[in-house]
Amino acid sequence: MPALKSILETAIYVDDLGRACAFYEDVMGLRPLKKTDRLCAYGVNERSVLLIFLRGGTAQGATADGGNEIPPHDATGQIHFAFEATHAAFAEWDDHLTARGVDILSRTSWMRGGKSLYFRDPDGNLVEIAASPGLWPMEGTTA
Repeated sequence: MPALKSILETAIYVDDLGRACAFYEDVMGLRPLKKTDRLCAYGVNERSVLLIFLRGGTAQGATADGGNEIPPHDATGQIHFAFEATHAAFAEWDDHLTARGVDILSRTSWMRGGKSLYFRDPDGNLVEIAASPGLWPMEGTTA
């Protein structure tokens, strides 16, 4: 079996692209790599990419840079994904989100020492800030 290195992209689909991009830029502090009328792409710590697609905007497929075809894709419903933060930054994220008027739905402590904040974005997706290591066995257990 060939080895996988990591998950490179996470994609969410939203009803109002401008509203979603404003949230991820203004509240989450992400800077766009690319913006079009159907998507915003954000680099996260030079390790991964958050893709925000306008719902239905990719249902017909697209042409990628270089002229290659990207197959159609789309999704409905609320999803869950997590941003990773250090334990040192975790309380700062709690304070920052609260100051920005974001309703924290849950503050969770995990048995391996990790911590999580859960909240919803403007489209109802469940977003998590996870302080690691300490969530999953492969991270180790030291904070």
